[in-house]
Amino acid sequence: MPKLTTIKGPSIHLVQYLRDTPPYNTLDGLARWAASLGFRAVQVPADPRLIDVHRAADDQAYCDALNATVRRHGVEISELSTHLVGQLIAVHPAYDALFDAFAPEAYRGNPKAREEWATGVMFACAKAAKRLGLKAHATFSGSLAWPYFYPWPQRPAGLIDTAFAELAARWRPILDAFDEAGVDVCFEIHPSEDLHDGVSFERFLEHVGGHRRACILYDPSHFVLQQLDYLAFIDIYHERIKAFHVKDAEFVPDGRQGVYGGYTDWQDRAGRTRALGDGQIDFKGIFTRLAKYGYEGWAVAESECAFKDPEVCAVEGAEFIKRHIIPVMGDGAFDDFAGSGLSRDGVREVLGLE
Repeated sequence: MPKLTTIKGPSIHLVQYLRDTPPYNTLDGLARWAASLGFRAVQVPADPRLIDVHRAADDQAYCDALNATVRRHGVEISELSTHLVGQLIAVHPAYDALFDAFAPEAYRGNPKAREEWATGVMFACAKAAKRLGLKAHATFSGSLAWPYFYPWPQRPAGLIDTAFAELAARWRPILDAFDEAGVDVCFEIHPSEDLHDGVSFERFLEHVGGHRRACILYDPSHFVLQQLDYLAFIDIYHERIKAFHVKDAEFVPDGRQGVYGGYTDWQDRAGRTRALGDGQIDFKGIFTRLAKYGYEGWAVAESECAFKDPEVCAVEGAEFIKRHIIPVMGDGAFDDFAGSGLSRDGVREVLGLE
């Protein structure tokens, strides 16, 4: 049985707050802002306004300076994140034009060059994470099979296995680089990614030979939108959960729409993300399970509410996470005061074995 752990937090994912105006345009400014709201850490996207990951891969003094920058405000870096970059590791041609915006202009219109650029960024992030003293990295898997998620028209035999074999081939060298760095790659299990539920994660894991660095970023909001049991998911996959986005959601179907949402905007969908505490997710159950299974990572607030101002979400999010973190007991049990004190021989006697 894993040892109970007190989850670290609160941290906040900075990607939703990155702007071109102070204090949201520098790591120093965002760290100061996050600290003022009560956060203890920041999840830093691999954006050149915040970090030069290629320099960080080779320059320990630069990484020390980055850590010093955030620690000056009483926070630390919980993880680096490369969701947009990870997406570019595998892009189905149907999405080329839309995802081109995630890459520098020089690589747009050239899917192979774009993939090679993204792979290079991931290699750099592995080294950067090690120099920064991090244990987990947040990303997306990308998707080759997603356009075929619903089996109509009938999928040709071998299509899904071929897609996952290719996805695994692209990620395996990256996973090996992170393994060398001692850092877990935490794929956010997310609709539109090929890794979007437990079954698809298991399929990927099989294709990468059970790679020990192929791990999970757990975000229950995505499971509510798919109507997946997000608490049972922890029971099944807790050994692979190494990162955690704290994000709320609700699912309110009616006679006109359900999971697929009828192409409506976020405010009108049956399933939509909400500010922490405004949705339907049982966070007490989630934090209890993660503490029970020995989750050693951070609880990271992510603000993508369809209604509430993101600044308000951040303020409320820090306090929400603090209230839900369980300071676990040390050695012993809650009912030790009522212990019998029997020795091993005494136990055998009680059982009538002596």
